[in-house]
Amino acid sequence: MQLDVAGRTVFAGTGGAAFEPGRAPVVFLHGAGMDHSVWASPARYFAHHGHGVLAPDLPGHGRSAGPPLDRVPGLADWLLALLDAARIERAMLVGHSMGAAIALEFTARHPERVRMLALLGAALRFPVNPRLLEAARSGQRLAAELMTAWGHDRRRQLGGHRMAGLWMLGASLRLIETMAPGVLFADLSAVAAYEGGQQAARKVACPALVVIGEYDLMTTPKAGHELAALLAGCRTEIIDEAGHMMMIEQPDATLDALRDFLR
Repeated sequence: MQLDVAGRTVFAGTGGAAFEPGRAPVVFLHGAGMDHSVWASPARYFAHHGHGVLAPDLPGHGRSAGPPLDRVPGLADWLLALLDAARIERAMLVGHSMGAAIALEFTARHPERVRMLALLGAALRFPVNPRLLEAARSGQRLAAELMTAWGHDRRRQLGGHRMAGLWMLGASLRLIETMAPGVLFADLSAVAAYEGGQQAARKVACPALVVIGEYDLMTTPKAGHELAALLAGCRTEIIDEAGHMMMIEQPDATLDALRDFLR
């Protein structure tokens, strides 16, 4: 599905069903260097179980026009324009990593537009390893290798894909490599500069869920619990044997956590 958002073309996956804004819409927001495809499993499930689904490619990512935005508040403003363009009055927001920061900031700014909030691989702050940031500045290959290595539990380094013969890290590596030059650096700059997490979390009043990968090295379980503690009435779910990319590493368990919460 294509939308016009602030004069630029935005592509959004709909889970294989026609998008209808009146069907309890769920909006999935991907992380740094990713696109809508990381949400394939939950997007398809919710689209065929009573929801209108939008999984947009953020500006400059995937099939959406650029340039990328390098600040989380700016991306939250963009999300407001996206909801308006899609005629969504209130949405369930699901964000992963950078997408979680966007969803959190947006919910604090526009509580009337959010029905429920699910944050995966999230934290109050997202410190970025200086080596990773420099690698993204100078070229995406090393940055992609670092992100895939740090983003997956060590059990997934050599295998673990649900489809025989497919390499989980290779798929993630290739996805990051397809990004246009400068996109990954903009993403990592955005999360590194974001300091509004604590203030935003205290403002959230809607039902919230924080999903934590048991072996997440990028947003640690401790950081996830610190975020959840500031969200009123927040639920937490720990995905066993998963790192930062839990929806890729453990898709069934991640979908179960989202399904049980959003329904």
